[in-house]
Amino acid sequence: MRLCRWQNGKEIEIAIWQADRVISINRAAKKLKIRIPTPDSIDILDYLEPHGKSRKAVRQVRDRFGELAPAEQRKLSKPTRQARLKVPVPDPKKVILLAGNYGAHIVEGGGVAPERAATFPYFFWKPPTTTLTDPGAPIRIPRVSPDHIDWEIELGVIIGRTARHVPEEKALRHVAGYTICNDISDRGMRINPERTKREKDGFFDWQHGKWHDTFLPMGPCVRAAGTLSNPQSLRMILKVNGEVMQDGSTAQMIFPVAALVSILSDLVTLEPGDIISTGTPSGVGHARKPPIYLKANDQVEAEIEGVGVLRNPVAAER
Repeated sequence: MRLCRWQNGKEIEIAIWQADRVISINRAAKKLKIRIPTPDSIDILDYLEPHGKSRKAVRQVRDRFGELAPAEQRKLSKPTRQARLKVPVPDPKKVILLAGNYGAHIVEGGGVAPERAATFPYFFWKPPTTTLTDPGAPIRIPRVSPDHIDWEIELGVIIGRTARHVPEEKALRHVAGYTICNDISDRGMRINPERTKREKDGFFDWQHGKWHDTFLPMGPCVRAAGTLSNPQSLRMILKVNGEVMQDGSTAQMIFPVAALVSILSDLVTLEPGDIISTGTPSGVGHARKPPIYLKANDQVEAEIEGVGVLRNPVAAER
């Protein structure tokens, strides 16, 4: 089961995501006389398995939608390519990302891939209100540093239940679903190039290069955790202008999803709607010879098996 948020006129709706159409859950349920426990909610967590209060009604809508006449089906749905999709979770309290969670990505950057037992996850944050970007909306090349903008396809994990000090073997019970994130990164960010060098300049340049507006496209939908037993076997492909740049698998993570949720829950309380973006495989632009970076009018497609395809154009900052 895959769900999405989309804008239907002036209204935001939760919809069932299909390959060819998105189906309005609440409007279809009303037509089919199916009771929705959360009829006024536009929070996707209320509809996802295994925790959502309206999850059973969603399954009923999906299973019975074909009972409606074709004209009614068209009124209650939209061709997927025409739907104005929104980020699945518009206002998470926390967006936590991973650096260096795929060995091959560490190697292509000049490092040495560690064994899990010999290291720990490198977590960092992005400001959600300015970095989260809808499917189909442009990634903006920042005026302040326009020449080294890179891509990073990542599996996004959406927390569904509060998690604090959760053991790894129980961690996936706290996940509501999975989506696609593109951790856009500015590899050339340098505040005050004439500065006096300090020891930690490199780290903060890297961190500041993660924070530009629009630098976290997310979507186009959410695969319900209750319908995906193993998030560690999903192929990941990122294309720029139709050319494959990244081709990896979530099986290559150093720290799998369950470990990340467990470790984070010891550091901070994870709350429903929090996002964890779990790191990227090899194939980023700055590691190529010569390097390749995003520019205005490029088209980026990030695909994760069983989840969907996140498409975003690239444009210069206005």
